Formats: sequence, C-alpha cells, structure tokens
Amino acid sequence: MRFFLSLLAAIIVSSCESEPLANSHESADALARAVVTAIETRDADALRALALNKEEFTEHVWPELPAARPERNLSVNFVWGDLHQKSNASLRETLTTHGGSKFEFVGIAFLGDTTTYGSYRVHREGELTVKDSNGVVRQVRLFGSMMEKNGRCKVFSYVIDD
Repeated sequence: MRFFLSLLAAIIVSSCESEPLANSHESADALARAVVTAIETRDADALRALALNKEEFTEHVWPELPAARPERNLSVNFVWGDLHQKSNASLRETLTTHGGSKFEFVGIAFLGDTTTYGSYRVHREGELTVKDSNGVVRQVRLFGSMMEKNGRCKVFSYVIDD
C-alpha cells in the first residue's frame, strides 16, 4: 500500500511540475511580444496576468528562494507583498511612460545576471529592442525580470532597476 501511495504522490507531483504557469509563453520573445501588445493597448489587466501571481509565487518560486530558508526568518506573505507592491508601482509608471506606444518588437536581451533556483531560472534586466511608430529602432525597459520554468516564460516582476 505504501508503495502505491508513493507512486501516486510522484505522479501528482510530476503532473503539477509539467503544467505550465498560466499566461506563460513558449519563449522570451513570445512573452515580450505579449507585453508590447498590452502596452500598446494600455491593458493593465493583461500585463498583470503576464506576471506571477501570489499563488504561483507561493507554490513555484518561494520554496526554492534563499529567502525561504528558516534561518532568514522571512514569511512568504512579507516577501510577496513587498515584491508585488514594487512591481505594481513600476507597472503603473511604465504604462504612464509607454502606454499607447506603437512598438514593433525586434528582440530582447537580458543585461543582468541569470540565476537558477532549483526548477526555474530568473533572467534580470530585460531590455527590448523595438521599432517605434517613426521607424526608429531603440531599446526600452518594459519589465524588470522574467522567470523561465519548464520551457515557459513569465514576467517575474515589472520592477525596473536603473
């Protein structure tokens, strides 16, 4: 009986790990295109959906972060609350600055470090190359970091550190 319960638990864990995060994309380019589209239409709800939510942070991110170690004495609610508040503030600023802009996506680069945390990676300082409505190619920062898990990409945070 114990063997079957262990096998069932492994199957459940395996199926949970293989399910993609909601509103994630198959590549950094695809995610960046979705962000550009939502910026153009000023769709704050779509932009929030492209980023981690509390449940995803709690289940997929938190257990593997160094901040989750018991000796750090930090709660998931505290860390999520701080990240979420800063991300929302940055998103509002980005929408104020770039909302309604007609950008044609050209490419994406990550200027910061990429860190692996167990089952996922975080790519920092995302910089998009876009062509604006005048045909001028330029770089813009529309989000701060991106998470990659199981071959799928999602905005980790809209916090842009300059």
